[in-house]
Amino acid sequence: FLGTFLGSNRVLKSYQKTAGVRSVTKKTSPAYRASKEETIPINKLHPFSNHPFHIRHDLEFSELVDSISESGIITPIIVRPKVGVGYEVISGHRRWEACKELGIESIPARVEYIDDDEATILMVNSNIQREHVLPSEKAFAYKMKMDAMKRTLGRPSKNVGQVVPHLGARTTELVGNTTGESYKTVQRYIRLTYLIPDILKMVDEARMAFNPAVEISYMTPEHQRWLQAEMELCEATPSLVQSRRLKEMSQSGTLTEHYLHTLLTEQKPAPTADGFAVGTLGGIRFDPAAVTA
Repeated sequence: FLGTFLGSNRVLKSYQKTAGVRSVTKKTSPAYRASKEETIPINKLHPFSNHPFHIRHDLEFSELVDSISESGIITPIIVRPKVGVGYEVISGHRRWEACKELGIESIPARVEYIDDDEATILMVNSNIQREHVLPSEKAFAYKMKMDAMKRTLGRPSKNVGQVVPHLGARTTELVGNTTGESYKTVQRYIRLTYLIPDILKMVDEARMAFNPAVEISYMTPEHQRWLQAEMELCEATPSLVQSRRLKEMSQSGTLTEHYLHTLLTEQKPAPTADGFAVGTLGGIRFDPAAVTA
């Protein structure tokens, strides 16, 4: 038992130290190749497949363009070879885009020789700490990292909160380690990936609060489309309590379009920024980590 515990502890420490980018077996494998730095032509680069983080041409991006114009690329981007096409960008999409705007023909890069799952974990870890990350970006990034970690750790594909046998921790807990978020918060962000695009866009635009959106994610896609149409018609969104009611009715098959209209037009206390109507249930506020999944 002690040997098993110490072995598991060493694996966990190694995993935390490398943020899951390489396992111990990868480091000792004869096929392992160390990373290297080189200058790569811009036209040889390709975006990461299903990259969840968007490039916004805002003030922050303009400042990045100005910085690169004056000082060049200070930190190399991270890429990996893609057979027959050049290189896939893992980290540095904004710097790459800025270089294209400036007409720069090549860029310094660190080339990593890693597989799909390792690349996904590194991509998320490198981007999740951005100053401005949309809820949808974080949701899909967490899901991609969780799926990659489950495959890397050899876990069965079951409940996202299941404890990882040889690490003694939940996959979602390990996912949140890089951002300091609890496994429950990670689970709730991942729930947003079940929202239809129009409702998810409302969350990104702060037209719908996080907590009600998590509850709505349990509704069927058809019921979500009904809800989205009624929200546009009534210019209203459900409170947290109402969202929980809709979740239950959708799952039981008792929800109707008429009820949706009645619910959204009923008088209710004004919701706060966190989606909770003050005065309901004693005015208790909820945060993402406290919502019942």
